[in-house]
Amino acid sequence: MKIGVVTFPGSNCNMDIVHALRNNLKYEVVELWHKDSDLQDVEAVVLPGGFSYGDYLRSGAIARFSPIMEEVIKYAHDGGKVLGICNGFQILCEAGLLPGTLMHNESRKFICKNVYLLPVSRTASISSDLDDKAALKIPIAHGEGNYFLQETELAELESNDQVIFRYCDENGKVSNSSNPNGSANNIAGVCNEGKNVFGMMPHPERACSKDLGNTDGLAILRGLETLVKA
Repeated sequence: MKIGVVTFPGSNCNMDIVHALRNNLKYEVVELWHKDSDLQDVEAVVLPGGFSYGDYLRSGAIARFSPIMEEVIKYAHDGGKVLGICNGFQILCEAGLLPGTLMHNESRKFICKNVYLLPVSRTASISSDLDDKAALKIPIAHGEGNYFLQETELAELESNDQVIFRYCDENGKVSNSSNPNGSANNIAGVCNEGKNVFGMMPHPERACSKDLGNTDGLAILRGLETLVKA
């Protein structure tokens, strides 16, 4: 499978996801620059984490206008598969490809730690093959991960089965105490209505190697192959 990974000025997780996809999962990876205008016939696009353009204004607000995003937006509207991780999730929300917005964490502090996620959506291909009763240990590293939607939009998101992951404890229990940033309904990741664009705040690429002591992220990233086949 051929996957494009976009690098913006300020991206700092681009090589992490490149390494996970190329070395741990043995996919073909195309490294794309923010000024590129050709996606090179990739089968999926990943927007990595980091601090694109220094996170001036709102996180992702400037990167949303990078030249390559014109191609990513067209690609997504044509049914192309796109995954945004952390800052990539923020960029997808700013671009209008995903609903909602990411606000400052309730604690107003940057949070970097392992958390647990529960796969939710049974119709979104990236999570449909995951055990919805087994918690996945995945790291987070963000200051603006508090997912927010108006109540009516949130209800619609839930009814459309667009929530792909929720924060939970190690036993899979979803509660306020397992919510690290104040996100509505413990939401850690969502997809669009067409279920071809995905965003999540946790970093699966940081949990893909026995050398790192955690391989739970492999199951999530393998969902990219499911995305292409879907």
